[in-house]
Amino acid sequence: MADQERSAASVFNINLRTGTVALISALMFATIIAAPAIQAQTFTVLHAFTGYGDGGEPIAGLTMDRAGNLYGTTSEGGAAGVGTVFKLVHAKSGWVLYTLYAFKGGQDGANPQARVLFGPDGTLYGTTSYGGAGSGTVFNLRPPATSCRAAQCPWTETLLYRFTGGSDGGEPGYGELAFDSAGNIYGTTSYGGTGCHSYGGCGVVFELTRSGGGWTESVLYRFTGGSNGFSPFSGVTFDRAGNLYGTTVLGGSGEGGVLYQLIPSGSGWTSTTLHSFGTSGDGYSPYGGLIIDKQGNLYGTTFGNGIVYELQSLGSNWTYNILYVLGGQGPYDAPTMDAAGNLYGTTFGGGFVGNVFKLTPGAQGWTYTDLHDFNGRDGVEPVGGVVLDANGNIYGTTFYDFGEVWEITP
Repeated sequence: MADQERSAASVFNINLRTGTVALISALMFATIIAAPAIQAQTFTVLHAFTGYGDGGEPIAGLTMDRAGNLYGTTSEGGAAGVGTVFKLVHAKSGWVLYTLYAFKGGQDGANPQARVLFGPDGTLYGTTSYGGAGSGTVFNLRPPATSCRAAQCPWTETLLYRFTGGSDGGEPGYGELAFDSAGNIYGTTSYGGTGCHSYGGCGVVFELTRSGGGWTESVLYRFTGGSNGFSPFSGVTFDRAGNLYGTTVLGGSGEGGVLYQLIPSGSGWTSTTLHSFGTSGDGYSPYGGLIIDKQGNLYGTTFGNGIVYELQSLGSNWTYNILYVLGGQGPYDAPTMDAAGNLYGTTFGGGFVGNVFKLTPGAQGWTYTDLHDFNGRDGVEPVGGVVLDANGNIYGTTFYDFGEVWEITP
């Protein structure tokens, strides 16, 4: 791969460690590719962040509840300037944003970069990349216990764990949390664990279990670099057997990251590298996580070369298939699959300053549709993926210039 393309994938990564997310322009190192004409859609900005009280620079995508309300995080802004959790409610002909929580920094946590998700108890869970004991937190948010009639009704935060940046891991990245049937929490940190580069630690996969009135962290796996990869920026995905799957941004035999599997084994977990990125045009730097279909096949993306791929499950064997080459600065997040098997996502640099795309499966392969090209006035450079409602409307965020929440209707 070209050195300049690898640097474009890594600079954004490095700047996240400063606590202030920096822009890497999509004008740099962009690859222009031929694509079908943009399909007619209606694009609407639901909220434009100001970077102040309402937050700014949302890195993650959105979560939708059963009523169609949207939930998300901003990595900056809020009362202390270190990020928020927000809710967007459809009201009459528009949408109203409510700040559920503004992080305070320090011991409280700062700069959330991942999505919030509803846990088995119906409350919100997420991570911050900084603050706490210095290397990020896992938090829970609950609505007010009593009725609130104020315009803004903050939710109650409980910190479940503060990472130290040592052997327990440090700095959860873009990866959202996952839950097992018992309500235990699983996730990754991009650093900490075992040292393997100048930042300190290759990253870990962790589990949080209830212990008395609190939570106890257990490290399931510490990445060691080399062929097994290091620096996971995405979370983990369960299959029906309870195995875990995820990606790392760096390492592997091709030095472009790996797709790994963790299988419960006695009192521990056994790691297997299912695919190494960075060779033969298969993409590199898979910042995004994975989704899994009913057949147990895995789907993901790479930022470098903009690859959408499938890892097909064939019994005990796996086959890596490139579904589509987007080119240039591709997705930072995993794709989203609808009930018909179509895949949706965003690119950081496609269509000049980012775009929204759809891939439709067919007998002759996958058909690419450009749903929207951002133009700088309606948003710049989406990092998070998309979420769909029951009517096929698509929702997401853009990151730069404080950022927006947007909707695409067919």
